[in-house]
Amino acid sequence: MLEKVDAVVIGAGVVGLACARALAMHGHDTLLLEQHAAIGSETSARNSEVIHAGIYYPHGSLKATLCVEGQRLLYDYCATHGIAHQRCGKLIVASNAQQEAQLAHIARHASANGVAGLRLLNRAQATALEPALQCLAALHSPETGIIDSHGLMLSLLGQAERYGASLALKTPVLGAETHPDGIVVHTGGSAPSRVLARYVVNAAGHAAPALARQLAGVPPHHVPRAYLAKGNYFSLNAASAFSHLIYPVPEPGGLGIHLTLDLAGRARFGPDVEWTEQFDYTVDPARGARFYAAIRKYWPALPDHALQPDYSGIRPKISGPGQADADFCIQTGADHGVAGLVNLYGIESPGLTASLAIANYVVRALGA
Repeated sequence: MLEKVDAVVIGAGVVGLACARALAMHGHDTLLLEQHAAIGSETSARNSEVIHAGIYYPHGSLKATLCVEGQRLLYDYCATHGIAHQRCGKLIVASNAQQEAQLAHIARHASANGVAGLRLLNRAQATALEPALQCLAALHSPETGIIDSHGLMLSLLGQAERYGASLALKTPVLGAETHPDGIVVHTGGSAPSRVLARYVVNAAGHAAPALARQLAGVPPHHVPRAYLAKGNYFSLNAASAFSHLIYPVPEPGGLGIHLTLDLAGRARFGPDVEWTEQFDYTVDPARGARFYAAIRKYWPALPDHALQPDYSGIRPKISGPGQADADFCIQTGADHGVAGLVNLYGIESPGLTASLAIANYVVRALGA
């Protein structure tokens, strides 16, 4: 039997949930497919829960554009739907003269991206905000914040269902092929089925490239290679000395070991970058040794033995070791030739911040 719906969204992470909500709100009968037993159990459940401002991303990139737009939409959504969040702000700190010179460049770049409210601080101004901080200077981003990502995802699901979308858990997608009336999606699980949809959104995160290779009609050369970059976090076993997020000036290869806070005020540090080929979320306590040296550049009072392994996440990257970070890759039928299909690749950070903007972009791309 061939079930018919208007739209199928594959993957119930925060981006897939946002896409399902947007399509349902536009009046489309939408089916959301998730291979796991719960929503948001991969990347969306294992991140720093930071609402990013869009400071670092290349000007004109999808990451920059959708992050800045997405942040505004996300704060509005949190305010109107009761999602726990906090505009705690962030300090990007310079520990030496060379880094201090970089702060002005970072500020100019961020302003060109549309980031508002940035302010360069000298040492005295920075330590007035954070007395425990050691730095020569800092860049204050007041619009950076934190969010309850699980609360957000539950709200997006509720909104999607309110507008008629339905969720099928434990339902892996086995493949798909084109049909005169759309795309036929083959699902597995306890009740295998075939679903005909006019629109299909591949928001499968880590699995998006592999899934695209199972979709008949998508040329293989349009599917990027997937890489797994594990990020480990260590938490502080005492009360936090900070009320802002603290980021060092970026170094080649990443943003450095930064301090983030959860909504309870608990401090955690990370993520680092550990390239891997498997899904292992174990945090090796030995990795904490390099965290101490990095953190003490801006917080020299960090006590010995104050860090404990916390959790890890794995970024769904489409750029590998030694390569420049790839932009979000959102491919439509104009790119790969399959009408009605959107593939979302490499939706790593700032994917959570940009999720509502990504959903709007997808709906516009589909002409839905």
